Amino acid sequence: MSSDGSKKQFWKRNAAKVPGSIQHVYGAQHPPFDPLLHANLIKAGNKPSPATPGKPKKATTFQEFESITSDAWDVGDDDDELLAMAAQNLNIEVVMETANKVIENHSKLQERQKLDDTVESCQRGDDNTQEAEYEEDDEEDDEDDRVEEGDLTSPEVSFSFQSSPDTEGRLVKSQSEAPIGSPKDAASEHAALYRQRSLPHRPPVIPLVARMADQNTSGTPVMTEREASRLDKFKQLLAGPNTDLEELRKLSWSGIPRQVRPITWKLLSGYLPANAERRDNVLQRKRQEYFGFIQQYYDSRNDEHHQDTYRQIHIDIPRTNPLIPLFQQASVQEIFERILFIWAIRHPASGYVQGINDLVTPFFVVYVFEYIEEEVENFDVSSLQEEALRNIEADSFWCMSKLLDGIQDNYTFAQPGIQRKVKALEELVSRIDESVHHHMQHYEVEYLQFAFRWMNNLLMRELPLRCTIRLWDTYQAEPEGFSHFHLYVCAAFLVRWRKEILEERDFQGLMILLQNLPTMHWGNEEVSVLLAEAYRLKFAFADAPNHYKR
Repeated sequence: MSSDGSKKQFWKRNAAKVPGSIQHVYGAQHPPFDPLLHANLIKAGNKPSPATPGKPKKATTFQEFESITSDAWDVGDDDDELLAMAAQNLNIEVVMETANKVIENHSKLQERQKLDDTVESCQRGDDNTQEAEYEEDDEEDDEDDRVEEGDLTSPEVSFSFQSSPDTEGRLVKSQSEAPIGSPKDAASEHAALYRQRSLPHRPPVIPLVARMADQNTSGTPVMTEREASRLDKFKQLLAGPNTDLEELRKLSWSGIPRQVRPITWKLLSGYLPANAERRDNVLQRKRQEYFGFIQQYYDSRNDEHHQDTYRQIHIDIPRTNPLIPLFQQASVQEIFERILFIWAIRHPASGYVQGINDLVTPFFVVYVFEYIEEEVENFDVSSLQEEALRNIEADSFWCMSKLLDGIQDNYTFAQPGIQRKVKALEELVSRIDESVHHHMQHYEVEYLQFAFRWMNNLLMRELPLRCTIRLWDTYQAEPEGFSHFHLYVCAAFLVRWRKEILEERDFQGLMILLQNLPTMHWGNEEVSVLLAEAYRLKFAFADAPNHYKR
């Protein structure tokens, strides 16, 4: 099968999803891997042949992708706008020191874990060796008894010690123990044993949402002395009559404790003023203003010129985090419908675009935490008082609006902001990891085919929600975090998977990997390392864009 044919077959299977399905034009929800799709792709036949070195690249790749996704895009030549940006300095020494510490601590932790694993395996090996000797003695006694009774099933009975995460160091009998004349049973036993040994070690299951503020990969939330100290610093800073927003950004860059995240996000987004005395009045006024919009506009959702907008919102809401029960509650979906419809009516330049629905969820979850202590994943919002629900809805609307104000060109006609950012990502990756860039070029993988979703949904489809919230802590603290810093996070995120990318040897394999990256068990540690790498890239390239512009 030719490379072009393989690509067409892949997009035919993946781009034209049924509207009601979880996987649609902007890709899979998390965890997005579709076994049936994967099996069909493998079953579909031969791997595509590598691109011929002398073969010119087709000039219609963008147009083909445009027609497949049925979105209106223009091919612009104004990519230099993003390349000419210059990052604002946010306490460079502080953040660089934090980035280097995170990477250094991560490396030390990995070395310590490897050492512990080695010691533990040695100890387990000694215990199992001794246990094996005892069991062999017992088996010899039993065998002697059977010989005396004339009931020996096989002249050869051997044992092999299998040490794997799943066998847990048990003594396993080899297939030579099977009765003579039963080759099928022996073969099936051997096959079952092989499958058991080949199973990967499964890390502990981590909730998608619960305890996001202090979640780590072990799934055990523990308030360390350092975290308690940081929480005290946040509380002291927020307790003053006028909050120092610059100092608050410094603290927030490395993550915000769950207890103070709602008020901190509202301050950093510009929704609340720094002056503590004015906050209650501002909150009351803005909440009343939002529900004034509801009374004024929401009934028009069934009008002819708003029907299409409301219909698309109504279709997309159930697709929003379908694996989290919280978002499948009717009352939550109604809140999301009102938020998105009012925003679309008040922003006619872009209107509603698929993907904006995802951007409500982090704000909603964080502001629910303002009223509850328990885990939010299965929380029944109907148990909250009506006033609390109204406050959560209004605050989510205004903070989402503040976010979208900075990236609205991502969603206007032809989505020029996303086009520029994808182009900038390609240029950046070509400089920081030429092997990855050339590998994708060789198999004709276009950055737009996977990075469009990264820009459109701010990596929300690639990461668990708890990781997205931790990521947004830094985005809120970083100047132009959602618009500019996100580019460097995407570059660091792509290069993070370089080993897996270079192992794939065809277009289909690369696309399946890039659209289904294995991040389900990520936690704060992985996100912190990603952000540290992203900051290093920004520090190297943002103030000198010609370094990555060929």
